[in-house]
Amino acid sequence: MLYDILIIGGGPAGLTAATYARRAGKSVLVIEKNAFGGQITWSPRVENFPGFLSVTGTELGDKLLEQAMEQGAEVELDEAVSVRVEADGVKTVVCESGTVFQGRALIAAVGARPRMLGLQREEELVGSGVCYCAVCDGAFFAGQDVAVCGGGNAALQDALLLSETCRHVTLIHRRADFRGEQRLVEALRERENVTLMMNARVTALLGDGELSGITVERDGVTQKLEVTGLFVAVGHQPDNGIFTDLMALDGAGYAASGEDCVTRSAGVFAAGDCRAKGVRQLTTAVADGAVAALGACRYLDA
Repeated sequence: MLYDILIIGGGPAGLTAATYARRAGKSVLVIEKNAFGGQITWSPRVENFPGFLSVTGTELGDKLLEQAMEQGAEVELDEAVSVRVEADGVKTVVCESGTVFQGRALIAAVGARPRMLGLQREEELVGSGVCYCAVCDGAFFAGQDVAVCGGGNAALQDALLLSETCRHVTLIHRRADFRGEQRLVEALRERENVTLMMNARVTALLGDGELSGITVERDGVTQKLEVTGLFVAVGHQPDNGIFTDLMALDGAGYAASGEDCVTRSAGVFAAGDCRAKGVRQLTTAVADGAVAALGACRYLDA
């Protein structure tokens, strides 16, 4: 079957794109390699998505999937391993299972996964003290002691944000100097409830079911920090590897497309966290999904 639109990625951007495309009368297939809903399913509680006072990430992901399927979108749980554009403009996607799908337009909505520290039990404690988004989850740790791991602008900004509501914030960086802006460093030095721990690295996560502390190695000495939250801010990695022949990528691997989500290949669009942008939130992901879907529909109708 030749679909009107193939969507690779079943997170908020991809599922929103599917809903918009189906409402425009286009046939749609969404291909997702892990779990529909994307990384938001890691969050135990979401309170910054319009229309919901509070909802779990899993519930929100389920609602997005249900809405897309109710509109008639088809879904496939498989990993896209290669993509090409045929001479006639048809987009061909080959999946890990060997299944091949074709569409007249393609939306890449593969997201960007946070880089993990690689610690034992890290994945187990995601959403139970280990977090990757201070904007999303910081409010849940008001009045508590937390740690931030990283040395770039994201880590510095996370520490500043958390210091507004948390009792104490320890910023842990493996080098002697921060990579982020000096003005942010100076702002942190002025906060009485912030400790900067340089030349240090997190070596273990403590706690049974919920994070209760971490161990940190510094100058050959290991110490324990009693914290209920660890915010990891060591960068993100977009999953754009299979699209290198179809779209321009910036130095960090993000799709170099603008707010119109258009790429250098006709009929190929990039939406959500895999796109180069200044803000990566649920709301910007679903906005991209709508923009990409409507752009794909205009391309098909031209």
